[in-house]
Amino acid sequence: LTVNCLDQHVEKSPNRVALIWERDEPGTAVRVTYRELLDLTCRLANTLKKYGIQKGDRVAIYMSVSPLAVAAMLACARIGAVHSVIFAGFSAEALAGRIVDSGCKAVITYNQGVRGGRTTELKATVDEALKNCPSIKHVFVAQRTDNKVQMGDRDIPLEEEMTKADSICTPESMDSEDVLFMLYTSGSTGKPKGIVHTQAGYLLYAALTHKYVFDYQQGDVFGCVADIGWITGHSYVVYGPLCNGATSVLFESTPVYPDPGRYWEVVQRLKINQFYGAPTAIRLLLNHGEEWVKKYDRSSLKVLGSVGEPINKEAWQWFYQVVGEGRCALVDTWWQTETGGICIAPRPSEEKAEIVPAMAMRPFFGIVPVLMDEKGEVIEGNDVSGALCMAQPWPGMARTIHGDHQRFIDAYFKAYPGYYFTGDGAYRSQEGYYQITGRMDDIINISGHRLGTAEIEDAMADHPEVPETAVVGYPHKIKGEGAFAFIVLKEQTARVDHIKEELKTLVASKIAKYAVPDHILVVKRLPKTRSGKIMRRLLRKVVTEQSSNMGDVTTLDDPSVVKEILDAYQKYKEKSSS
Repeated sequence: LTVNCLDQHVEKSPNRVALIWERDEPGTAVRVTYRELLDLTCRLANTLKKYGIQKGDRVAIYMSVSPLAVAAMLACARIGAVHSVIFAGFSAEALAGRIVDSGCKAVITYNQGVRGGRTTELKATVDEALKNCPSIKHVFVAQRTDNKVQMGDRDIPLEEEMTKADSICTPESMDSEDVLFMLYTSGSTGKPKGIVHTQAGYLLYAALTHKYVFDYQQGDVFGCVADIGWITGHSYVVYGPLCNGATSVLFESTPVYPDPGRYWEVVQRLKINQFYGAPTAIRLLLNHGEEWVKKYDRSSLKVLGSVGEPINKEAWQWFYQVVGEGRCALVDTWWQTETGGICIAPRPSEEKAEIVPAMAMRPFFGIVPVLMDEKGEVIEGNDVSGALCMAQPWPGMARTIHGDHQRFIDAYFKAYPGYYFTGDGAYRSQEGYYQITGRMDDIINISGHRLGTAEIEDAMADHPEVPETAVVGYPHKIKGEGAFAFIVLKEQTARVDHIKEELKTLVASKIAKYAVPDHILVVKRLPKTRSGKIMRRLLRKVVTEQSSNMGDVTTLDDPSVVKEILDAYQKYKEKSSS
């Protein structure tokens, strides 16, 4: 696999730029050629081998976006180890849970991370996490800043070791179905699932979709601003572009640092040809006004892409007209951690074929979507809605959930036997194009981060004074969705505001800051069925203010709870607006 991503290009054009690292500090881009990236990868791979990492071992990578993080992924692949990249914004507890579940032998991290002008304590977070991770033998620590951090017996200074290592590392020979990486994603239960991707099918699919969806041409500069901690970073910052011999941008910063012109200043300076980002960032920048965009020359742009959540029409129009000056194809791409790569997007298509705003539209080669009804029957014809499923396998699909194949089958193949169930609902238009309408389960999407509401509930359940919680998603102007929490307290207390703050801190420390609910409402009790199941559907109706249309409430053990919660919500709203 790394031969496809590195060696083949080094043979033909060693000095072609593989990575342009747009560091957090504005205007300090670092270019890494294919030859240099192969050198970094081999030295890192030999260092891992020296410390006993072998084919099949799992290695956690907890690093900010950087060439060294990419080299760490490729070094694992080169020696046949399985990487599990954990987003550097996750808390120590979330990191520990993922390390334990995957049984990692080593962690690769930085002393600190830098983002938006602030430093984050990566090594200290790793140390905190490892108090509960007996499987870890070594921690490789790279330097992102000049600050010294605590180094213990199992800690190894990475760059020092790499300078001593040999720059040639023969790649391990791998079967097409050997595991390449695992990546954790949220499910509808509280426990994240380690999605497993294998070698050949995954790489083929990432490379093909990168080439055809974005019309990538040799010499283009591909700018995907996703973090490597997410599947988008794996497929469209690292594996797809490198397999295609592309020049890929690594974006370490944020869209608003040092100001809301950052993306477009980078487009101008690096002459980016394809720009791939998340709707939540576009909505944020739209609010700052178009002068920040128009300040910079965007004439290099040819294709714009949107990923991570459905894009609303207003954001689509702004992205297309203001950023792309109405001359760039805008591809709204639908896919998942589980699919490995883009499955539905407006391109590839016939030349100049129409693109309907805010619609994913066309299935990629080999993707056969179907819509299913409540009875599990395929819905024929157009202008119809149903559960989005796939009728046949494709190379990039996930192969299992690490350590729990039964959960894999239950989650994706049980609801509609013979089909892969995506968890999303979709509409097929009169013309036969697909539009994704949103999740059909208790999963929400906050700023492009997928999150099971059960995870937030589990985190809050640890508070001694909060016996019951229910979390639902609600529409949020910038983030797409936000979390709204309903809580029941043990006894009436004057400490309500204090408890709310403690709950927010709990969620941030157990998951990450982005998971913290925007609203927490205290209620006397939650709406439950006679069997004790919380009816979150009703809570969603309350927060989206559709209370006139509550649907069937006969299964509630006490229907009067609905009015109780509505009254509490009205009071909360009045208090908030005052």
